[in-house]
Amino acid sequence: MTGMSPVTRAVGGIRWYLRAVSGESKWDEYVARCGAEGVVPVSRREFERHRAEHREQDPRSRCC
Repeated sequence: MTGMSPVTRAVGGIRWYLRAVSGESKWDEYVARCGAEGVVPVSRREFERHRAEHREQDPRSRCC
């Protein structure tokens, strides 16, 4: 990252943060893990559906 302007680094940091908070980076992590394990990943739609079902069933994901 040396040689990058402070603005470029700040924008990259903000992008990383938003992807982490929104869960967007979870897809990239999943695809990388499947590649490392030699497994064919499910579609993005199936992946998001599974994540949504998991959040609905997890009592820690709700406030009340």
